[in-house]
Amino acid sequence: MGTLINVAAVLLGGGIGTFIKGNIPRRLEEILMQSMGLCVIFIGISGALTGMLKPAGNGLESQGTILLIASLVLGSLLGEACNIEYHVEQLGERLKKLVNAQEDTGFVAGFMSNTLVICIGAMAVVGALQDGFSGDYSMLAAKAILDGVITMIFAASFGIGPLFSALPLGIYQGGITLLAHFIAPYLTDRTILELSYIGSVLICGVGINLLFGNKVRVGNMLPALLIPILYELILMFL
Repeated sequence: MGTLINVAAVLLGGGIGTFIKGNIPRRLEEILMQSMGLCVIFIGISGALTGMLKPAGNGLESQGTILLIASLVLGSLLGEACNIEYHVEQLGERLKKLVNAQEDTGFVAGFMSNTLVICIGAMAVVGALQDGFSGDYSMLAAKAILDGVITMIFAASFGIGPLFSALPLGIYQGGITLLAHFIAPYLTDRTILELSYIGSVLICGVGINLLFGNKVRVGNMLPALLIPILYELILMFL
């Protein structure tokens, strides 16, 4: 139920944003894109700092720096070898042809950016697990409101592309919910914390791309999210 609500919110937000895009001047679209880039960078930085800083006496100290570096380096190498971003772009191109939106130049960029922002994060994982275990979809319902607003703003900037982020969102979150009983033993609180701050760094990369153009191949860095899970599995069996 939680994922269905979330998908519906993305579709609704995307629909509203697409309608708005056709009724605002180009210069307002540009400033909207820039403001969204700044917001996404801030969301990414705040999420990363929340996970990596902990109280120490009268101050704060960082944690997980080595894991962050190892995850991004190893994950980027794996993602670059598989060329994940290219395949995601190809999916976006197929969807673009399917809906006959060849003239929509922002379709693929909007699809990729919105997909990364709404799929990467602790709420997606924890909320889907809660929904799968107990039927408690309150966290995903709260996430649905945020995702609906985010998708609306992305759609107002890029066009119809962000609306189709509902497809990977449904598969990703729905898959976690359906497999909750099998996945949960391997996703400890520490693992979820690690996934959260590493995912937040990737979200920061999405914001940089929105603000400065496609400078960071965030799609090829996605395997970085697998490294904390592999790390915890190794510790579990040692």
